[in-house]
Amino acid sequence: MEHVGAFERYSRFNVRSLNTDTALPTRIAQLDFQLVIVHYSVLGAGAYALNEDHLEWLRTSRAHKVLFAQDENRYCGHRFWFCDEVGFDTLYTCLEPSEFDAVYGARTRIPRIRTNLPGYVSDQLVEDGRRFSIPDRERPVDVGYRGREIPAYSGRGGMEKAAIGRRFAELATDSGLVLDIKVGEESRLYGDRWLRFLSRCRGVLGVESGVSIFDLDDRVTSEYEEIAAQGREVRLEDLKSAPALEDNVYYRTIGPRHFEAAVLRNCQLLFEGRYSGLMEPMVHYIPLRKDFSNFDQALARFRDPAVRRELTENAHRDLIASDRYTYRALIQAFDDDLVEAGLDPRISGNDAKLVSRALRRGRWLRQGRGQLRWTYYTYLSPRAVVHQLRRLRRRMRPSAAE
Repeated sequence: MEHVGAFERYSRFNVRSLNTDTALPTRIAQLDFQLVIVHYSVLGAGAYALNEDHLEWLRTSRAHKVLFAQDENRYCGHRFWFCDEVGFDTLYTCLEPSEFDAVYGARTRIPRIRTNLPGYVSDQLVEDGRRFSIPDRERPVDVGYRGREIPAYSGRGGMEKAAIGRRFAELATDSGLVLDIKVGEESRLYGDRWLRFLSRCRGVLGVESGVSIFDLDDRVTSEYEEIAAQGREVRLEDLKSAPALEDNVYYRTIGPRHFEAAVLRNCQLLFEGRYSGLMEPMVHYIPLRKDFSNFDQALARFRDPAVRRELTENAHRDLIASDRYTYRALIQAFDDDLVEAGLDPRISGNDAKLVSRALRRGRWLRQGRGQLRWTYYTYLSPRAVVHQLRRLRRRMRPSAAE
């Protein structure tokens, strides 16, 4: 929602959010827009949160259509079909420009492709950094990490997210360092608990965001789902088509965790990688080879408070204080690209009040559904449900002004 809200908050265009979990509002379907953005949250895990009304409206709209995509390595066939079926004019992808032609250029008709990151620095994150960060010398944990296994269809790149935690903990057992390293879904931390955890750690482990298998023809995914349907745990070595597809498309980036560590001044010990060209070894982080052959050297560097201070200050300066990777910067670049494509933020062809009323009715409908469920399961009373239905109907009834 941070990403969604950035468009309304920072764009020079008058952007409003439409939740697709209910039917397309009739009044919205009757209006003309110069821009329609489809957010990556609509395309989660291969299940598109769009009914036929939404899809038909997208197909027939004369607006400039923009798709933001993430987690693009699976269900590629469906995504490529969706891109051409809707007729998107611009795609924002987490791929690097060098990979555009191999993926979307070869399989879709999208004329304009732009790269972007899977997450940016929010005002709230900067404020959280001020709120939670404590001096290095007062932090009780030397190295912390939380990771988890991700499915085998992600390839060796996905396995790294758990491997770095396990192997580092093994090698550092007798190092004298205080470790708080856990790998598993049950150990995940969220919200302020995660930020407080980071604030207690002098250093954190990390890998690039992304995977090493981009399943362009859905072969690995199909193989994975076939084995999983038999009730078996699927390991990477069970996927016979996987080895040939390792690193077929470079799909790794800097991720939100690297920005979080930078804002909380954690010294980052990271597997070697590109990190979208935004982080450099021994400038922003201590590099750790994936075979751990430089483990002793990395540990020696980490033990030096001056090295930790230099790296954390550099990371904070370049990733946070520079303001280059904020949501504001993302949306400014997005607006500039739209203007270059011929759109004008000064044009507003629709009555803003009419749009607001149409969207408000959708929110009321979602709230009403929740109230009905709560009423039914709380009271198990048909009379109470009817009362809630009447309240919702009155709220949804058009006013004379509409």
